[in-house]
Amino acid sequence: MEDKIKKDIQEIQDFKSDSIAEIEEFRIKFLGKKGLLNSYFVEFKSLDSTEKKNAGRLLNELKNLAQDKVEALKASSSKSSENKKINDISRPGDPINIGSRHPISVVKNRIIDIFSNIGFTISEGPEIEDDWHNFSALNLPEHHPARDMQDTFFIEKNPDFLLRTHTSSVQVRYMENNKPPIRTISPGRVYRNEAISARSHCFFHQIEGLCIDKDVSFADLKQTLEYFTTQLFGKSKIRLRPSYFPFTEPSAEVDVYWGLNNETDYKMTKGTGWLEIMGCGMVDPNVLENCKIDPDEYSGFAFGLGIDRIALLLHQIDDIRLLSENDVRFLDQFKSSF
Repeated sequence: MEDKIKKDIQEIQDFKSDSIAEIEEFRIKFLGKKGLLNSYFVEFKSLDSTEKKNAGRLLNELKNLAQDKVEALKASSSKSSENKKINDISRPGDPINIGSRHPISVVKNRIIDIFSNIGFTISEGPEIEDDWHNFSALNLPEHHPARDMQDTFFIEKNPDFLLRTHTSSVQVRYMENNKPPIRTISPGRVYRNEAISARSHCFFHQIEGLCIDKDVSFADLKQTLEYFTTQLFGKSKIRLRPSYFPFTEPSAEVDVYWGLNNETDYKMTKGTGWLEIMGCGMVDPNVLENCKIDPDEYSGFAFGLGIDRIALLLHQIDDIRLLSENDVRFLDQFKSSF
């Protein structure tokens, strides 16, 4: 009997397979109810006491070896099977999560669509600008605060170039290369050297509009803005407060009546119901002359708004930092905005 057990132990040690069926057949042969191990235990009962000692030790060794071998082969076979599946090009692919547009892009595209419906084209320009297009052509004198290094990022090796502080520079380029009538909007990223609070960022997004034609009046500007606020906010009640911008005269700040429907509205409008959304005005004749457009024949209006702030309003986002952190959990909320 001992010789038989030793022979079976050797067979167990030599057995190798990655086939689940062969491993199961091996298990049944040694560990099944009608397997060799059980038949040895039946035979073990008829042995005398001196033979039982050696036979019992060998039987325990046989049992443990068989169980360990089965477990090891099953684990190895499972890994091998998984690797084969990974390399199997006929398997169905894993589902790919659909991305989402950034809320800035959602709002920008919405604004572009609104102005496209009334004949405005889109114009774009470089983010690194020269002094002429960013300042001088727009009637910004040399002593203007915007030219201060505390407010503007200048290129260190060439101070005549800078990161644009507004997309009005794109409007200058457009007027230099196109004759009136002009109706264009200029969306893009702009840069300001702001470090006044933890919420400040070095860049934000603007859309500026320009309309140049014969007999364009302030009334045309107001009607355009009323159309825009109705389409974007569903609110047409606006007011224009006198203001100052070097490149427009007269100039105004635009407020839309937001209302006081809840506590958030009250905080947002400081209890007045009115919310400032943009600046605007009639294009200064000096700007037209700088762009080789006759101010005696043509007039026009311009306006500009920050996309970031509008995105916060429309989507009720309470922290502007969320717009630049690229948190996937935050962006997933805008999948329905495609």
